[in-house]
Amino acid sequence: MIWLDDLEDLSFPDHSLARPDGLLAVGGDASPERLLAAYRQGIFPWPYEDLPLLWFSPDPRFVLPIGALHISRSLRREMRRQPYEIRFDRRFAEVMRGCATARRRGQSGGTWITEELIEGYQGLFEWGYAHSAEAYLDGTLVGGLYGVTIGDYFCGESMFALEKDASKIAFITLVAALAELGYTTIDCQVHTDHLARFGAEEIPRAVFLDHFLVRADERLHIGSLAGKEPSPEEALTTLDAKRAAAGPFLSAEGRPGNRPSRTPRPPRGSG
Repeated sequence: MIWLDDLEDLSFPDHSLARPDGLLAVGGDASPERLLAAYRQGIFPWPYEDLPLLWFSPDPRFVLPIGALHISRSLRREMRRQPYEIRFDRRFAEVMRGCATARRRGQSGGTWITEELIEGYQGLFEWGYAHSAEAYLDGTLVGGLYGVTIGDYFCGESMFALEKDASKIAFITLVAALAELGYTTIDCQVHTDHLARFGAEEIPRAVFLDHFLVRADERLHIGSLAGKEPSPEEALTTLDAKRAAAGPFLSAEGRPGNRPSRTPRPPRGSG
């Protein structure tokens, strides 16, 4: 584990130096510049209040190839009923604060989404890297999620829901829009049962980095996703087509195999 003492130095230690729990480095700041440098190397922050920033590179890594996304029959029915209005990139900071205040099962006090972190991600949002998907009921924000686009990946961070299935429907709608733009994978980072039900899987960190770093400096889309929201039927049609065309994510040797057009992954949190 390495301490990041120099705020001018945006480099990170080699992934092989991470502890068994994935902790790679401590310290630094949550500036947009440092956040972007971290994400481009497959590293993400997971801070705690009253502690220095913690930076992680877990092994294994939890990912969701878009072509492997599973949508249950009940959730399909709920989407077609259109209980919520889904919008992208309208109220990014509010979505982060919604995630910060959401209660998770087994969570006791505090939140890892600090004000410093919100300011840093707001910078990435203004640069067109960070995005939010929002669910509205009668004009009120009742669920959503946010994350960062790097290469052909969406690095999901967190989600919240104040109404049944609100964040799930927002998530599926966002994944469909990203798939249309050429994104292939959702980086879910660490295992959650919630995302496993969507089809996310654990892969070795080395395999993740082989996939991720190839296109980490590319930008498939620049700017806001506002106005690119598909209808429920369009979203389901897009994702069903991706699933039908998908090949194996890994070869029999555990190395990258024939990916679908591109491969995505889900976020910390549930809803």
